[in-house]
Amino acid sequence: MKRRFLLAASALGLSTTGTSAQRSGRMWRIGYLSGNSPPDPNMASFKLGMQRVGRAEGRDYEIFVRFADFQYDRFPVLIDELLADKVDIIIAPGASTRAAPLAAKSVPVVFGFSGDPVAAGIVQSLSHPGGNATGVSAMTLELAGKRLNMLTEAVPTIRRVGVLSNPTHPGEQSEWAATQAAAKTLNVNLNYYRIATAADVSEAIERAQSERCDGLLTFPEALSLFNRSTIAQFAATRRLPTAFGWKIYCQAGGLLSYGPNLGEFYARMGFYADRILQGAKPANLPVELPIIFETVVNNATAKTLGLTIPPSILARADEVIE
Repeated sequence: MKRRFLLAASALGLSTTGTSAQRSGRMWRIGYLSGNSPPDPNMASFKLGMQRVGRAEGRDYEIFVRFADFQYDRFPVLIDELLADKVDIIIAPGASTRAAPLAAKSVPVVFGFSGDPVAAGIVQSLSHPGGNATGVSAMTLELAGKRLNMLTEAVPTIRRVGVLSNPTHPGEQSEWAATQAAAKTLNVNLNYYRIATAADVSEAIERAQSERCDGLLTFPEALSLFNRSTIAQFAATRRLPTAFGWKIYCQAGGLLSYGPNLGEFYARMGFYADRILQGAKPANLPVELPIIFETVVNNATAKTLGLTIPPSILARADEVIE
């Protein structure tokens, strides 16, 4: 079952579905800046969002795509290429959101960001972006404590949890503080492990095991996402139950996840693009927080670890991977 939470959306009266009331009579030129290598699954979600508001590719818009292939220093050059294509707007999902301030100097930007766009300096506030960029943010701090709670509910013997976190991710300190607050309530100790590069990941898990952590919690963001298989496999080898923020981590072998449905999350960028292309100002469109969340359990991983997931968690899971 899906649980829907209308958060920032309610402040603006944004609908989750609908059809554009007006058409411009011209084909919009949409730039799409991806930090990934092709194919980028978030682009399919964006196009689905455009479809939901009545926009059809080839009829209402054409899309110009640039891939950074995980080389983020290429973002300025790729933005210049998109501007040379005379795009009307730039869509910046995931890691490419960090390029939003540069792109927004020339055209409106719609972002889909895992972090805090205020802390990143992209918008002035969630309710009043105040510039030429707006979109959706997956940073929902109350989820941090719920993930830790779910991990301890799944494995009641857990007393020390290692936290893998990228300190360069905007909003990371707020997420860490929220996790610490939850740990006090749950009577769980936390060990913080900094992962700023891919090379840090295996070392952090080794330290977590040597320092007698009996669980592992990973904050969701680009670096840990790209290394999700390494994290899941290393943790399983060391028999550490894991909790994550997005389903895709469980698909890579993680034990549990609770967080936004990323397909729906990135589809919302289509709504913002449509509003802006019809004349709305990004400065006046509040940043939206997640509206659909999902709980995922990897039962195959649980069996590998010799665990039995409690019925209370299975009953509320949106998906159980066998």
